[in-house]
Amino acid sequence: MLNFSFTEEQEYFRKILKEFAKDELLPQYTKWDREGITPKHLWRKLGQLGVNGLRIPAEYGGSSADCVTTGIAAEEIGRGDFNLTYAVMLNALIGEIITKHANENIRAEWLPKIASGEAIIGIAITEPSAGTDAGGIQTTAKRSGDTYVLNGEKSGISVATAADAFIIFAKTNPQLGNRGISAFIVSKDTPGLECTGYEDMGNVSIGRGSLYLQDVEIHADHLIGQENEGFAQVMNGFDLSRLLIGLQCAGAAFQSLDETIEHVKIRKSFGKPLAVYQGVSFPIVTHYTQLEMVKWQAYRGLWLRDHGQKHSKESASVKWLGPKYSQEAIHECLLLNGHYAYTKEMPLEQRLRDVIGLEIGDGTAQANQMVIAKDIIGRDFRSY
Repeated sequence: MLNFSFTEEQEYFRKILKEFAKDELLPQYTKWDREGITPKHLWRKLGQLGVNGLRIPAEYGGSSADCVTTGIAAEEIGRGDFNLTYAVMLNALIGEIITKHANENIRAEWLPKIASGEAIIGIAITEPSAGTDAGGIQTTAKRSGDTYVLNGEKSGISVATAADAFIIFAKTNPQLGNRGISAFIVSKDTPGLECTGYEDMGNVSIGRGSLYLQDVEIHADHLIGQENEGFAQVMNGFDLSRLLIGLQCAGAAFQSLDETIEHVKIRKSFGKPLAVYQGVSFPIVTHYTQLEMVKWQAYRGLWLRDHGQKHSKESASVKWLGPKYSQEAIHECLLLNGHYAYTKEMPLEQRLRDVIGLEIGDGTAQANQMVIAKDIIGRDFRSY
C-alpha cells in the first residue's frame, strides 16, 4: 500500500522552517541581491536550526537526517530566500562526499564547521571548456612525494567569492579520461589559488565566479577518497543535489503562486476580481499542477535514495523540469501582478532571475534528458 505522508517529526520540521522562511528570510530576500553580498550570518542561523548539517552524521555536529527531510528543508527555505537554499543543497552534496569518502582528519576538521555554518564550502568541477562534459576537465593534480600540485581554471563556481574552501576535481591520470579524476579539499587561502567573482543576472548573493590554480601545493592527505575515483563520487552526489534543486525551485514558484492568488482575489477589473476570469485562474491552475508533479517526483526520488534504490532518471527528470516549470510559473505570476511586479519593489523579478540560473547549473535540460534516455532506452542507444 502506498503512503505519501510525512512523519510527525518531518511535519514539525516543515512548520518550523515555514515560519522561519516567512518571518526572517522573505522580508530580506531582495536586500542581499541589491547589496551584492552573501549573508553569512544567515548561513550560521540555518546552522542553528540544523539545516546545514542534515546529511552530516551526528558525531560531527549534524543530524543524520534522511533525504526526504532534507528535501523538506529545500522546499521551505526556497519559499523564503531562494539563494539561501544553497545551504541545504550544496551542504548536502558536500556533506555526503566528505562523510563517505574523506579521511578522518578531513571529516573532523570540516564537517562540524559546515554543520554550524561557520564554514562555506564550494564544489569546483566546471571549467571554461568542460561543463556538461565533466569528464573533459583539464585541471591537473600531479603527485610529488607527499604533496599534489594543482594547475588549471574552474568557472561558474557557486560561492566562489564566499567560500572558505573548495572541493576541487582534477585529473590525476589524464590518460584515463573521467576515470582519472580525483577530488581534493583546498582552503581558499592556499597560495596559488585566486578567486574572482561574476556580475551575474541572478543568484547574486551566491557569489558565483572562477578559480585560478597556479602551482597550488597541498598535502596528499587532502585527497578525498581514492585517487582517480573522484568522478564517481560527484556523479552519485548529483543524484541528490538535482532532486533538491527541483524542490528549491518549486518552493520559490509555490510562494509566487500563493502571493499571486491573493493578489487576483483582491484586484478588480471591469468590476470583478481578476480571479473569476478563466484567463487568470486557468494559468494558475496549470502551473500549480505542473509544480505538484515535480514536487512529488522529487520526494519519490529522495525516498528511493533513502532506501538504496536507483534514482538517476528521477533525479534527472526533476532537474530538467523543476527549474523549467518554476521559471514559467514565476514569469506568469509577474505578468498577472502587472507592471509593479516588473519593478524591484516586488520579489518576483528576482525569483525569475534566480531560478533561471538553475536551468543551467548541475546539468542542462539536454544533459538530463540524456541521462533519462540512457536509462529507459539503454546504454547501447545512448544519445550524443
